[in-house]
Amino acid sequence: AKLGSIDLQNGIGGGSLLGQKRIDKFLGVDWTWERGSKRALRTQAARQAEAAAQADLEDTTLQQLTAAHAAFFDLLAAQERLLQVSALERSAAQLAATAARRVQAGDLAAQDAARTGIEAQRARADVLSAQLERQRAALALRQLTGWTLPADSLQARADWPGIGLDVALPDLAVAVQSRADVRAAQARLQAAQAALDGATALKRTDVTLGASVDHFPGTSTRLVEFRMQMPLQWGYGYEGEIGRAQAQLTQAQAAQEKVLRTATGEMQRLQFEALASAQRAQSYEADILPRARKVAEGAEMAYSKGAMSLTDLLDARRVLRTTQIEALAARTDAAKAAGAWQLRVRPETFLPHTTSTEFPK
Repeated sequence: AKLGSIDLQNGIGGGSLLGQKRIDKFLGVDWTWERGSKRALRTQAARQAEAAAQADLEDTTLQQLTAAHAAFFDLLAAQERLLQVSALERSAAQLAATAARRVQAGDLAAQDAARTGIEAQRARADVLSAQLERQRAALALRQLTGWTLPADSLQARADWPGIGLDVALPDLAVAVQSRADVRAAQARLQAAQAALDGATALKRTDVTLGASVDHFPGTSTRLVEFRMQMPLQWGYGYEGEIGRAQAQLTQAQAAQEKVLRTATGEMQRLQFEALASAQRAQSYEADILPRARKVAEGAEMAYSKGAMSLTDLLDARRVLRTTQIEALAARTDAAKAAGAWQLRVRPETFLPHTTSTEFPK
């Protein structure tokens, strides 16, 4: 809309502004025909950028959930380790008290009693260390989950997952392509391609079509105009816009290839870690830990009957303590590796529950 042909020398006359004053009033509509599918390409680039952002959000959520999953089992392992070292500490304190009574009765050398006292002190130090480790694990889980519970009252209550895990992956390429980070990189690549196509389409001149009604008292009050116009772009082919879009496409291709290689390597690593950690935990649970317990029980019985020296008894206890800690670490690694594998292979099973305060089993 516009007002024009206003006579400043002779005046515009009297009467109403819209109907009688000598002012050329113009009201029209223009529509630009964007050739080369420019509009569709802009829309496609925006939608692919939206898809990439959504995939980034999904990947970030998955990473956060994986970290929380690992922190959960770290807390569970810290709690179990605290129980184990507390039991060992009570056993060591009981042995030291028994040794002290035997020294008073003249049945044990003072040096042996001192050794049992040292073992009891070391066991108490292990309890303090386990308490600190449990506090750290609780604080880490609290920070990852955003829970407001005090760290002292935060308890991990769950059964350990089964050690046997099926980590077979029929088609690695399909699993990699379904990852959120790979989908985000692919969407950015498609957005960059659409942007390049849009920049190339700028070479095709747009046409603007329009129509208007003109009202000029004294001349005519019913004038109609139809028009078609286009810009003249001689000597310029949008080389700068096309070159920038081409560079962005090259960057997107390199980023997509890098993400694809990284994702493939990570999937293979997660698969191997899940399998190896499960086998290691199974070995401790089925063979190593039962044998260590059997040896320790035999040593306790032999020492109580005087058939074993104190040195051999303490060695058997140290072996049992070390084996228990290693078995717990192996079980924790197996649980964390299994969770990380399942979250990557079947993320749709867990992501819908990320807003819940319940930890996925």
